Amino acid sequence: MPDNELKKQKPFLLFNIALVAFLLDQITKLWALDILQLHKPVFVTSFFNFFLTFNKGVSFSLFYNTSAYGHLILAGMGLLICSGVFFWMRKEKDVKINVGLSLVLGGALANIIDRVRLGYVVDFLDFHLNSSHWPAFNLADSFICLGAFIIFIQIFFKKEED
Repeated sequence: MPDNELKKQKPFLLFNIALVAFLLDQITKLWALDILQLHKPVFVTSFFNFFLTFNKGVSFSLFYNTSAYGHLILAGMGLLICSGVFFWMRKEKDVKINVGLSLVLGGALANIIDRVRLGYVVDFLDFHLNSSHWPAFNLADSFICLGAFIIFIQIFFKKEED
């Protein structure tokens, strides 16, 4: 594909990646809210449960805020971060980094929508080893981590090549 053609396709491709991440997360959260009962695990395997919980903080419930506007403050901070990611995407020429940024953007926007709409983020994926549980999370969190990992690896290997 000629370079000019790739430039034309880039915004469409990146928008679709972010949109798919966003929609998959929102669909699975609707499923979790419909099927699961709050704080009652559904055992799937010896190391994985579905466990519905509501996160009023950020990752792993850090900065948990009980104020009436805490969720809106966190949503606003999320929107600022998303704006920075969006502007980075516009300037970034590396397609792999842009794919990572698209995953981060789609996941972050999905969690922001939860905060604004519900006042919390819906989490329901619970991995554990015996009685030691990783904090519950959702697909948006997974997309954010995967995107960050892609960006990190791409930047790390890019520096190795220089």
